[in-house]
Amino acid sequence: MSSSISSASTGAKFVPEEDNFLQRHVAFFDRNKDGIVYPSETYQGFRAIGCGYLLSAFASVFINMGLSSKTRPGKGFSWSFPIEVKNIHLAKHGSDSGVYDKDGRFVASKFEEIFAKHAKTHHDALTNDELKQLLNSRKEPNDRKGAIAAYSEWKVLHYLCKDKNGLLHKDTVRAVYDGSLFEKLEKEKLEKKRASKKHP
Repeated sequence: MSSSISSASTGAKFVPEEDNFLQRHVAFFDRNKDGIVYPSETYQGFRAIGCGYLLSAFASVFINMGLSSKTRPGKGFSWSFPIEVKNIHLAKHGSDSGVYDKDGRFVASKFEEIFAKHAKTHHDALTNDELKQLLNSRKEPNDRKGAIAAYSEWKVLHYLCKDKNGLLHKDTVRAVYDGSLFEKLEKEKLEKKRASKKHP
C-alpha cells in the first residue's frame, strides 16, 4: 500500500511519496498532516515562512479556491475549499517551468534548463530581470490563469529568498521544489523569534 494514502478515517498521518516532489512541496501547508490543506492551513503556512498578514490571507483564498475542486475529482463542491495533497498533480497549471512532470515528480533536466537558459549574469543564480525573462519564455498562448499563477509563485519566492544583491540562488530554487525550503524558512523564523525574546 502506498505511503501517500491519506487515512483520515483511521487517524494515520499523511506521508508524501518520497519521489513526488510536488506532494512534498504542498505537504508543508498540511499543518496537521491529515492529507488535506484547508485555507486556514495555507494561511498558517505562509505566515510560518515569513509572509505578512495580507499576503498570507490573499494566498489562502487564491490558492484554495483555485486548486480545491481540481484535487477532488468526483466529489462535490465544498465551501471549505479543501485541497487533497495526494491529488495535487491534477492541479498543475500551464505556463510553468515543467520541472514537475504530469505526476508531480521532479524532472532534473528541466530544472537545469532554467539556469542554462536564463542565468546569464551568474551561472547559479537569477537576477530579477532574468526571472522576468524566464516567466515570459514560459507563457503559453491564451493561458492567463497559468501565467498569473506562475508569476505569483516566482515573485513570492524572490521576495522571500533573494540575497542582499537581489539574486535568487539555484540551491534555493531546488529546495522550493521539494518543500525543504519552507521547513528551513520556518525554522529560521522560529529561531529569530526565540533570540528576540532572549535579547529584547
